[in-house]
Amino acid sequence: MDEPYCETPAPAPMAAGGPPFADCVLCRKPTEYPESVKGATLCPVCEWQEAQRTACSG
Repeated sequence: MDEPYCETPAPAPMAAGGPPFADCVLCRKPTEYPESVKGATLCPVCEWQEAQRTACSG
């Protein structure tokens, strides 16, 4: 029973040869969106944090 209950999943590797990804407008890390996407693009972490802020601003 020395095995951990939940293992941390390995980060998903970036697709080789994929489209150039847009930078997050808040932290400048790569997002999951191609550069051709219009509007403010957020990385998964900033997107989650923004959702938390707007959910509680009610």
